[in-house]
Amino acid sequence: MKALRLDRLLANLGYGSRREVEGLARAGLVRLEGQALRDASQRIPLEPDLSARMTVQGEALDPLPGLCLMLHKPLGVTCSHKEAGPLVYGLLPERWRRRDPALSTVGRLDKETSGLLLMTDDGALLHRIISPKAKVSKRYRVSLARPLQGDEAAILASGAMMLEGEDKPLLPVEMETDDPTHCTVTLHEGRYHQVRRMFAALGNHVDALHRDRVGGLALPADLPAGEFRILGPGEIATLFEG
Repeated sequence: MKALRLDRLLANLGYGSRREVEGLARAGLVRLEGQALRDASQRIPLEPDLSARMTVQGEALDPLPGLCLMLHKPLGVTCSHKEAGPLVYGLLPERWRRRDPALSTVGRLDKETSGLLLMTDDGALLHRIISPKAKVSKRYRVSLARPLQGDEAAILASGAMMLEGEDKPLLPVEMETDDPTHCTVTLHEGRYHQVRRMFAALGNHVDALHRDRVGGLALPADLPAGEFRILGPGEIATLFEG
């Protein structure tokens, strides 16, 4: 089992520099099963339940690397580290922004799209989810500026639709109509601004867009906008279902 020095483990989780972590340890503020760990050079086995057994300054240890979470992204927030204005990383605990390996978004939702956004520090998992070979589906609820004409579902399902500036047709898209200006679409690929560009090509305009499912994982009704939840192994597995 992999083990890390205490100072490196906590520094990688964003608790401070290795010298600052050493100070926490000397002060008795790092505890494992209630016992103070005063030697910052002590090697700590990275056991799956470590976060349940270790505390730092009286609080449970942050999740170990391999973290994957779902965030209910609100409108007006950008999936970026550097752009101006509110960023999705600002919705996480401040310390998590210093983690190494860093948390990254799994794909992106544009500023004016809300809904289910995945974030992880596991590069292999991230690439597995976004790989075209995985064909992980993504479902969106769409509000349109103008009433549907009636032939949109057949066009999107045909697998022959071309977007402006591209030379490869879209994979078939599943569409269900809720009322004349609201529908649900399920994509099996992730092109730039795909939903908005699809409906623009159909002569309509997307007024509002909300992603409520990725693979077999649905955004819980009780997860408010701006809040997040850490995913367990079973929930991560559902991403590759459906």
